[in-house]
Formats: sequence, C-alpha cells, structure tokens
Amino acid sequence: MQTTIQYSITGKGFPVVLIHGFGEDSSIWNSQVDFLKEHCRLLVPDLPGTGQSHNSSNELTIESMAADIKAMLDREKISQCLMFGHSMGGYITLAFADLHPGYLNGFGLVHSTAYADNEEKKKNRQRGIEVIGEYGGYAFLKNSIANLFGNRFKASHPEAIAALIEKSKLFSNRALQQYYQAMMLRPDRTDVLRNTTLPVLMIGGTEDIAAPISDVSEQATLSDRIQLHVLEGVGHMGMLEATQPVNQYLLDFIQQHNRVIQP
Repeated sequence: MQTTIQYSITGKGFPVVLIHGFGEDSSIWNSQVDFLKEHCRLLVPDLPGTGQSHNSSNELTIESMAADIKAMLDREKISQCLMFGHSMGGYITLAFADLHPGYLNGFGLVHSTAYADNEEKKKNRQRGIEVIGEYGGYAFLKNSIANLFGNRFKASHPEAIAALIEKSKLFSNRALQQYYQAMMLRPDRTDVLRNTTLPVLMIGGTEDIAAPISDVSEQATLSDRIQLHVLEGVGHMGMLEATQPVNQYLLDFIQQHNRVIQP
C-alpha cells in the first residue's frame, strides 16, 4: 500500500510515532516533539483528510488509518517502534497493535479507550455527522472543543482554546464526518489490552468527559503490563493542559522500552 499521508520526522534514535485525534492535526503534539526530540526519532503524521494528507477514500475506517500508519513505517523502513495515540489516535493505535503487533515494542493510549461506542454514543456521533452536514465542521467544533478541557485550564488559558477553535476552520466537513463514522463503527478492543505481551502506557484525566477516568482506570486493570497515570483536574487534552507531566510519562516509557528486540 502506498501511503498518501504526510508526516514529519524529528530527532534521531529509536522510532516513536505520535497519532493525533479527531478535530486535531499533528501540531497537537508540538510540545511533546520539542521535549522528546533529543531522545528519539519522532514520526508525527496528519491522518488522511487532515492537514496536507490527501484522502481519496469514500470510507475511512480505524483499520484503514492503521494501514496508513503501517505504510508510513514501511516507507521509512522501520520494523520496530513505539506508538502513542490521543483519543481517536488511540483507537488507531489499538487497531495497529491488534493487526501488526510485531512492529511494536510497546504502545500508549493518551485520553483514549478500548471500549466500543455504546448506543448512546453512537446516536450522539450520528447527530454530530448531521450537524456537520447542515452547519459545517467549524460550527460543530466551535461548540465542542472547549468542553474537552478541564475547568482549571479553561479559566487560565482561554487563548489556547480559542486558537484551537480557530484552527478547526481548516478541517473539511467530509473528513470530520468520516472520522465520526469510523469511530462509531469501531469494535471493542479490550482483548488487545487483556492479551497483549507488550507494555502499555495509559494516561487519563479526572475531568475528561470524552474518555472518562472511570473507563480508563477499569481498562488499566486488564493486564499487569499496563501503566496508568492519572492527571488530576485535567480534561481530555493533557498534552496542552498538563504538558510537563505528559512529556515525562512519555519519556520514561520510551526510555524503558526503546531497545531493538532481536528476532
């Protein structure tokens, strides 16, 4: 498969992939890239339909986006890496770990979940698809992005939230609808967490309404290979809300698991 996604490569050393979530692009990881670039080689893609990444597919799925990540790794001749995904990027990371575990030394879910959408969540996503179709992606994201942050960050950094909302003007309605459809149809992947032989990092926030800490904590008990870090007073956007702790959690995990595994 020839990838059409665009991605940046920063730093040298063991490969680490950072996958963004819904309503974001690769720049959501900028603070992490700046911190980690002295320690590893970072590959940070824009998912199909985001940023400079072309999307010619009539239907994106979580699995097809995992295949795009695999194609990126193959293009760069990378056979082992660590992979971290935020929110929807975590769903893609889980799919990759399910389908291509041999590429991974370990993986991480940042404000993400292995659970499939329940019926209420599916209905909400379907309504979101309809709202985007009627009013546009910017109107939809303008009303939803602020709710992703914890109360403390909303009060102290309104300019950062406003900048993220402004950037959402760049997203195409079609891509946003396809992402929601992909998330709505994804399967439960708790078995991946339960059965993996790989180390897993999970990061959650106590004020996260998108990936509730109760769900994240419950999933963290599925295997003794899972490390859980809980961010107090943080919502769904720990990369921005709690940059220093998130950076350190990622670095610690990378340094523990960045050795090439001999076949």
